[in-house]
Amino acid sequence: MKHPLIYRPRKLSRQHGVTMVLVAVAMVAIIAMAAMSIDVITLYLAREEAQRSADAAALAAARLISLSGITGDPSTASSWLAICGGSGSPASQVASTVALQNVVGGAAANTVTVTYSAPGGSAIPDCSTLVSSSAFSTNPTVTVQVQRTNLPSFFSRIWGRSGTSVSASATAEVFNSSYSGSVGPLATIFPVQPACVKPWFVPNHDPLNQGQDSNGVWCDNTDPRNRNNSCKSLVGVNDGSITNPGISLNGTNANGVIGESFGLAANCTHTDTGCNFRTNPIRANLTGNGYVNNGNAPNLLYYPGQVPTTALAAVPSCSSAGNLYEQAIAGCDQATAYKCGVPLANTVDMSENPSVLGGDTPQGVQCLIHQGGTGGGQPDGQDVLIDSSFPFQIQAGSSNPLVGGPLAVGSPISASNSIVSLPIYDDSAVTVGGSGTTTQVTIIGFLQVFINQIDQNDSMTVTVLNVTGCSNGNGATYSVSPSPVIGTSPVPIRLITPP
Repeated sequence: MKHPLIYRPRKLSRQHGVTMVLVAVAMVAIIAMAAMSIDVITLYLAREEAQRSADAAALAAARLISLSGITGDPSTASSWLAICGGSGSPASQVASTVALQNVVGGAAANTVTVTYSAPGGSAIPDCSTLVSSSAFSTNPTVTVQVQRTNLPSFFSRIWGRSGTSVSASATAEVFNSSYSGSVGPLATIFPVQPACVKPWFVPNHDPLNQGQDSNGVWCDNTDPRNRNNSCKSLVGVNDGSITNPGISLNGTNANGVIGESFGLAANCTHTDTGCNFRTNPIRANLTGNGYVNNGNAPNLLYYPGQVPTTALAAVPSCSSAGNLYEQAIAGCDQATAYKCGVPLANTVDMSENPSVLGGDTPQGVQCLIHQGGTGGGQPDGQDVLIDSSFPFQIQAGSSNPLVGGPLAVGSPISASNSIVSLPIYDDSAVTVGGSGTTTQVTIIGFLQVFINQIDQNDSMTVTVLNVTGCSNGNGATYSVSPSPVIGTSPVPIRLITPP
């Protein structure tokens, strides 16, 4: 007979409850790691914010250097001192202001340090002492370091850490190709290829840089024999250098090309369907014609450029009904690549008649710079350039889109639609064809100007803000260029330290 099974409890082990203790200890470790990961992620995000702040600050300082025209005066220390000569200079102040406007870990940075250097050189706060280095004046770099201390922590304070610090730095460069052939181990001229260039091809003549031709004829409006383009060039054909570097005040040519003011008008009559020559070959300071800045003041004549055959982007409504040439002036023609230094790469289009009364150029420019009209007193709503001292100052006009919001009339601004880039073509190597034709030309540089005003006859008054050359050959023979430096300005900027 089988006996029924009887349950007998086992003796309790001494390890009873250890699992719960291990789980509790593990939970503490897991929570600690989770807490630490939160602090690490917070620190990482703060580090990214510091990097973005440094990037924006370096680019802002570089942009101010580019727009100031200082690269057009490569050897004058006093001019550089006025732009980036220490913590109180405009470039350093812009960098600090931009850096402090960006929060790092919920607050502004504690320290912003701005320094300048030539490529591969030591960084110092005063750029004016670097002017003796041609590498710096050709390719100045600005470095901004941003530091945020005592970042708040959520859990690391348990271990006695009350706060931590993050820092980041960024370096931006400004590049003027005019002197790139004289610096660097390769001594190669690197051309530039700016975007949104206006379709106005100007000849390589400086209307305020007087000289005499072989017959003793001066480049001015007082000599009736002025028929041979005796003005000196804007840029050197052989090496791309600026012919007359330096900064002048009040629109004169007292010290150099930067700051010169003159008339800019099409080399066309006002009565034809196409651009009918006023004179051929083109030259500066045409006299005896009331359509060229009243016929007497220094002037430079341009040819209209060929624009895309498809609709353009970023065209303001005030010019969207105009033809594509007008839209390219008022908006941004990103489709046309103005190829610096490439032989016969761009086209002059003489089927366009920009000078017809109230026509394409006046309408496009009036829309572009927010000028209220093409007659009467000036300024008429557009931004204003103050060129009586250096650095030049741009003030917001009453029609500036930002006035009434963050800006008041007369507020200093660093960007303006009145700042435009124009291609300089080699008029010594080619003769542009007659009305209704197209001609391939070679761009040897770019002219950056501020449009002060325009009248109904297509006569503009402009002030030179910068010049850059791109020739990479000998004489009229051009070689294959290195890859161009691309940007939105003839003196482009870029970050050279990755985030």
